Amino acid sequence: MRRVVPVDEYLDALRRELDMRWGAQARESSGEGAEPWTLDTLYFGGGTPSRLGAEGIARAIALVREHATLAPDAEITVEANPEDISAEEARGLRAAGVNRVSLGVQSFHDETLAWMHRVHDASRAEGAVRELRAAGIANLSLDLIFALPGEAGARSWERDVERALALEPAHVSLYGLTIEEGTPLGRARARGAVSEAAEERYEADFLHAHAAMTAAGLEHYEVSNFGRLGLRSRHNSAYWRQVPYAGLGPGAHELRAGGGEHHRRWNDGAYAGWVRSLGEGRDPVAGEERLSAENRVSEEVYLGLRTREGLALRDGEADRVGRWVDAGWGTLTEGPGGTPTLRLTPLGWLRLDALAADLTAFRSR
Repeated sequence: MRRVVPVDEYLDALRRELDMRWGAQARESSGEGAEPWTLDTLYFGGGTPSRLGAEGIARAIALVREHATLAPDAEITVEANPEDISAEEARGLRAAGVNRVSLGVQSFHDETLAWMHRVHDASRAEGAVRELRAAGIANLSLDLIFALPGEAGARSWERDVERALALEPAHVSLYGLTIEEGTPLGRARARGAVSEAAEERYEADFLHAHAAMTAAGLEHYEVSNFGRLGLRSRHNSAYWRQVPYAGLGPGAHELRAGGGEHHRRWNDGAYAGWVRSLGEGRDPVAGEERLSAENRVSEEVYLGLRTREGLALRDGEADRVGRWVDAGWGTLTEGPGGTPTLRLTPLGWLRLDALAADLTAFRSR
C-alpha cells in the first residue's frame, strides 16, 4: 500500500487519457460538434479509489463532466475501504455527487480481518456505515467474503451475515474465496500453510446467505448480488446485459459496439506503466480483441444464466435443460413473447460454470 497517494499525478494522467482517447472516440461515433455522451452510471472501482480522498474523487468527477454529461439521476458509485471513511470524508463524497458507496467490509470478525491483512476492524466498518448515512448517502452496498479456510480464524459466517443485515444495507455482494496460483495465498497453499475450503462449506455458506438475505427482504438478483427493491447495482447490471461501457485508468476494461460487432480493450494494469504511457503521449492500451461469434454466444449464455431474469432458450434447448430442472438447478418460465426462459436456482448458480459451458457447447455446434 502506498504511504502517500499521488493524487495530482493520477488526475493529470486521467485528464490525458480522457483528452487522448475518450474524446476521440466520442467524436468518431457522434461526429464533430455533437453533444457529449450522456452517462447513466459512473463507477470508481478496481482497487482502492477511496484513497484518492473526497477532494480527489470530486476532481475526477469534474474531469469526466468536461468530456461527458452525467444524467440527472446518474448512479455514481465509489468503492471504499472502511478505514478511509470519516464523517468529513463522507460529507465530501456526498458534496462531490457520490450517491452510492460499495464498502469493502469482508467480515465482522476481527481475527479474520487481521488474517486477510485488512486495516479496519468490525467497529470501524459499522462506523463507516453510520457516517455515510449521516452524510446523506443511503445507497450502501456491503462486500462480504465466504468459504474461508479454517486458518482464517474462528469466524462464524452466520454471525457475519446477521451483523451485515443488522445494518440494513441497500445491497450486499458476496464473494467466495478462491486461491489462485502465484498469489500469496497460492504460495501458502503450496507449502501447506493454508487449505481451500471444502466444496460442502462453499455450498452451505452460499445457501445460508441466500436464505437469510431473501428472508430479510433483499432480492437475490444475480449469483453474487442481493438488492432491495429498486436498488440493484445499475452499473454492474449493465455489464450483465452487455451494454457498451468506457473504461479509464490502470487495468480498466472497455466494451464498444458498432457495425454489428463487439470490441473489448484493456489498459496496462500497472499504475507506473499507465502513467508513463500517458506522460509520453501514448495510449496505455495493453490489449484488445474483437469478440468472435463464439465468444458472444459464450458470454450471452453465461451472463444470462447468472441473473434472476435468466436466459431465453432457443429451439431444442428446453429438452436439453429439462434434466437440470428435474435436479432442482433451474426453473422454466415463459418470457416475453412466450419464449421459454431458464432461470437458475441457488443450487444451479453453484454449478454455473459447468451448466453455462454445456449450453454454450450445444449452441455452438
